[in-house]
Amino acid sequence: MTIAPPIQPPRLHCGDTVATVSLSWGGPACFPKRYAMGRQVLVERFGLNVVEMPHALREAAWLRDNPQARADDLMQAFADPSIRAVISTIGGEDSIRLLRFLDFDLLRAHPTIFLGYSDSTVSHWALHHAGIVSFYGPAVMAGFAETGGPFGYSMAAVERVLFHAQPAGVIAPSTCGWTAQRENWAAAAPHRPRRLRPAMPWRWLQGEGVVEGRLIGGCLEVVEFLRGSPVWPSSAQWDGAILFLETSEEAPAPAVLMRALRSYAAMGILSRLSAVLFGRPGGDVDPAQFADYDAALLTVIRDEEGLAQLPIITGMDFGHTDPMCVLPIGSLARIDCDRQTVALIEAAVS
Repeated sequence: MTIAPPIQPPRLHCGDTVATVSLSWGGPACFPKRYAMGRQVLVERFGLNVVEMPHALREAAWLRDNPQARADDLMQAFADPSIRAVISTIGGEDSIRLLRFLDFDLLRAHPTIFLGYSDSTVSHWALHHAGIVSFYGPAVMAGFAETGGPFGYSMAAVERVLFHAQPAGVIAPSTCGWTAQRENWAAAAPHRPRRLRPAMPWRWLQGEGVVEGRLIGGCLEVVEFLRGSPVWPSSAQWDGAILFLETSEEAPAPAVLMRALRSYAAMGILSRLSAVLFGRPGGDVDPAQFADYDAALLTVIRDEEGLAQLPIITGMDFGHTDPMCVLPIGSLARIDCDRQTVALIEAAVS
């Protein structure tokens, strides 16, 4: 079965209108100053006109009780020709409740940039199901909002991938350090940056030569929510794909990753892949324990499944640590194991 390449949404320009949506937790109403901080970056750094969808700023309890309203915000934003991008305000844990209310034909008919991470994995996979490239990267309140100003690495990735209709090329590791430090958003000093740990090189666990594939992935826990749902990729969509996974601030143990991988193996997914990418573990995980996640990957992929040539790269800069790169779901990427490079080899926007 031949799968058509996904549709590339139009690129962003300075002066474009973008919409913010709260598809899961109602973070903006809980921490309006934090939301305003991220919104200001979109306006001042990128020159964008920011509008909120009708329910984006509603209180968290109301949003919890009204998943259809959240889905309606997403579809209304996509259907509006004046809106060139839709940006998630923050993640959460229940946007899977939106799936039954989404009109996939409407989404496909109006390809628009969608940016976010964490629980936004649900919306990304819905758009993947609709055949549209979407973008796993910063959210308004976590990524654009950052005490002391946003990380240059993250903002450069947004500009390179979303504002230019050329291949973004090699994704370089961050050299400025990284952080998973939790902040008290109600009390954080607005100009006090988070403490950075020393930069860590990505770890190339195995693989050789050059492979290519279309990116698919997201937050491990949310991917697990999606199993058996209407947006789970078909067997053909897994063929040659590059699977990227990362773990949330809840810091699931390596055993959780191992169990998920064993399930993917039983489903026939791992043997179809071109490569596996794993983000730096989120949450309060001692870097000395990162090797345990590597061991979980190798135990299942290499030792149990015999996939000793499948490239595996870990400790990458995406997900629930900062700064983060932007990964376009559905776009072609190339992994060169000999040169140890990961590159986006086609434009993700038109």
